[in-house]
Amino acid sequence: MASFHNLSIKNIHRETNKSVSISFNLPENLKDEFSFKAGQYITLKTTINGNEVRRDYSLCVSPKSDELKVAVKEVVDGTFSSYANTKLQAGDTLEVAPPKGRFIFEPNDKKTKNIALFAAGSGITPVLSIIKCALEEEVHSKVILVYGNKTTQDTMFLNELLELQHKYKDRFSIQFVFSQKDEDHALFGRIEKSTVNYVMKNKHKHVEVDAFYLCGPEAMIHTVKDVLTENGINEERIHFELFKAAKPAEIKNEPTANNGQTNITVVVDDEETSFEMSQKQTILEAALDKDLDAPYSCQGGICSSCIARITEGEATMIQNNILTDNEVAEGLILTCQAKPTTPKIVVDYDDV
Repeated sequence: MASFHNLSIKNIHRETNKSVSISFNLPENLKDEFSFKAGQYITLKTTINGNEVRRDYSLCVSPKSDELKVAVKEVVDGTFSSYANTKLQAGDTLEVAPPKGRFIFEPNDKKTKNIALFAAGSGITPVLSIIKCALEEEVHSKVILVYGNKTTQDTMFLNELLELQHKYKDRFSIQFVFSQKDEDHALFGRIEKSTVNYVMKNKHKHVEVDAFYLCGPEAMIHTVKDVLTENGINEERIHFELFKAAKPAEIKNEPTANNGQTNITVVVDDEETSFEMSQKQTILEAALDKDLDAPYSCQGGICSSCIARITEGEATMIQNNILTDNEVAEGLILTCQAKPTTPKIVVDYDDV
């Protein structure tokens, strides 16, 4: 099970009026443990107003950068994001867990391949890591970015992206999309069907794209994914990561809560614990109520921190935006979304 390490903040840089990037000092003895693949995230943990808070933030640097850096955009009523943007300073310490995540890009410099990336708002953070990795490590591949924001002032990493475009002008193309201001050489509006068709079927119609990476709000991801599949793109070539969970009222087909009890056995860090839980609870909620050291972060079904395997019994997930059908068939679940439906269930956090 991943453990947290106390890391001091090396630098905090303001990216926009509502976002900062945070880089950490990484001791030599932890560099192997914190090595990562482009697109992965780290979990930050601290105490705010007496409450433990955990949040996942994607790394926005390339794996070969020798840096550990994330970006945090302040959101309304965001406990940690507000704290990071207004209180954190260089020299402060946070608990940090090693990189995780399944939204990854693995370079292969022996094969020329082209990738297209669609990002909106803070969804640029893992996408930026992927872009840097592809440009640095795949010397012949082309990279296309479609990046949506309200205005240029709200655009995270704007100057950094423009510098990359200048440096790799023959291989890196950016299509900016702004929803609240009409800018030269940018599209006005949001990333929608017409945007995808314009970029892929008009502007870059001669580029054969091998893989697509999408990151941002759920609506944008579904729009882009649907247009790509309508145009004959195999779903296996489309990779995505949500940056915002659906609100409870937006979740369709949520399983009806059962009134029964389940005898559950939880395996975590090679220790088994058995107890009775209500079938109205999620498995993660029940495990945390028993003070088990089960891994978790977002608790909203958009990260992969709480994945476990059911080895006996069954459960139904409220929502699932991460696991494939095959992985679900193999018994993997998001424990923050899974409610047991059988009298007995065995859940193993170690077997993933």
